[in-house]
Amino acid sequence: MYKRQVTQQDLQTDVLVVGAGLGGIAAALAAAGRGARVVLTEEHPWIGGQLTSQAVPPDEHPWVERFGVTARYRSLRDGIRDVYRRRHPLTSTAHAWPALNPGAGWVSKLCHEPRVAVGVLEEMLAPYRSAGRIRLLELVRPTSATTDGDRVTSVTLTSVADGPGVTVSAAYTIDATETGELLPLTGTEYVTGFESSAETGEPSAPEKAQPDNVQALSVCFALDHVDGDHTIDRPARYDFWRSYAPPAWQGERLLSWTAPNPRTLDLEERTFTPNPGDDPLAVDADQSKNAGDGNLWLFRRIAARDLLEPGFRDSDLCLVNWPSIDYFLDHVLDVPREVSDARIADARQLSLSMLYWMQTEAPRPDGGTGYPGLRLRPDVMGSADGLAQAAYHRESRRIRAVTTVTENDVSHAVRGESGATRYDDSVGVGMYRIDLHPSTGGDTYIDVPSTPFEIPLGALLPRRTTNLLAGNKNLGTTHITNGCYRLHPVEWNAGEAAGHLAAHCLATGHVPHEVQEKPELLADYQRELTATGVELRWPEGETYPY
Repeated sequence: MYKRQVTQQDLQTDVLVVGAGLGGIAAALAAAGRGARVVLTEEHPWIGGQLTSQAVPPDEHPWVERFGVTARYRSLRDGIRDVYRRRHPLTSTAHAWPALNPGAGWVSKLCHEPRVAVGVLEEMLAPYRSAGRIRLLELVRPTSATTDGDRVTSVTLTSVADGPGVTVSAAYTIDATETGELLPLTGTEYVTGFESSAETGEPSAPEKAQPDNVQALSVCFALDHVDGDHTIDRPARYDFWRSYAPPAWQGERLLSWTAPNPRTLDLEERTFTPNPGDDPLAVDADQSKNAGDGNLWLFRRIAARDLLEPGFRDSDLCLVNWPSIDYFLDHVLDVPREVSDARIADARQLSLSMLYWMQTEAPRPDGGTGYPGLRLRPDVMGSADGLAQAAYHRESRRIRAVTTVTENDVSHAVRGESGATRYDDSVGVGMYRIDLHPSTGGDTYIDVPSTPFEIPLGALLPRRTTNLLAGNKNLGTTHITNGCYRLHPVEWNAGEAAGHLAAHCLATGHVPHEVQEKPELLADYQRELTATGVELRWPEGETYPY
């Protein structure tokens, strides 16, 4: 049998972006748009990270249709809607819906199938790839790095398939991985888990640091409901997960329709009604008004059949990303690869166990049990087993940053009507509740009102390393503020600001810390950001906490 020879490549570029999630793609587009040569890398079959390979519909603030995101992020959203209008047999009313929500899910104003976003992101990259400004290295992950003093000089990436490894040298490197993988490889100082109140001054922080106390990860999946028996094989870990009753569930089992209300912590029973025949045009996906999780089928629905011509789809598509699949037995940061792989495999067993419970044991409103018509959709997930290609990591390693955003900067309970901390070096805006899921230390939800906030440039800069920038959830937040800085548009904005900064520094000869420290250099950089459609401030009087 012929076996392809595996060789090692050596590449040199202006900007290396490791991780092609939303932050990484935004970084690559921004750097290439300013003339830099970029190498962009991705471990999983799909680019797009939490929006695609992790299959999480975009969690966004209530004003997203009018302001509060970058122009490039808005282009992504517009592109997704455009695909549905051009290629899907929408009803005339749905086609004319200006804020088309293809899934009519309650969690987001733009619930949609992940594969559609992959195509739009590929289209956004296409002109730069064609021109040779962006080179995408697929199915590789970082395994080592070299440094010279406070500078990163190269990163070596290993194929996760039968392909060559590659070592990339770059003037600037952006860590846009999902868990801050470059930080330990480059010796860049970082923190994991819960900081202490003595360090951060946060009212919700514990007295002592808890570095192993990390938010739950989840392995999502998509379902439809059609005629027939589509019950999967009984998962190997089903007996364990069927009986598991975490403390936050107050005696109830994790595999159930019951879970804590994240905001009140009271146990609540959700409903589950496949294909309920609701009016998708009546869905008002605004979590400041309604958390939207009362009916789990509708909560993260990613395809609403009643927005399409009658008979085109047999069923809606429901995306399962619910409390019942949150994996918080242990974390996957700073443990050997085989340990993290085993824990993620266990999280996949949890997701399959929830599906099997729904198919065989879940109570139905008619008094029966089980929904055997629930069908896993590997084609929608782009995976062999029907689960998302990658785990959804809510929390990453985080750089020890020049500026660290704390609870005292964004919490409405702390800030009141004065609003979030204003930063002279703002490089963008964001908004979401401080939303922390149950964690590996045994904590329950922290889900409290935030106030519209800014992204300081100092949060993208490590205190010491001079040419490594944060471009994902690894920016300078705490365990608590990660809960509102970890969402799709904020990740994109952080990555876009990092990519633009790297190209700006290449063009001007300045270094990132110098740009952040010197007002005249900062002003030049911020003018460039604004010119490309990055919003640095929230409009006065247009927003409110939720």
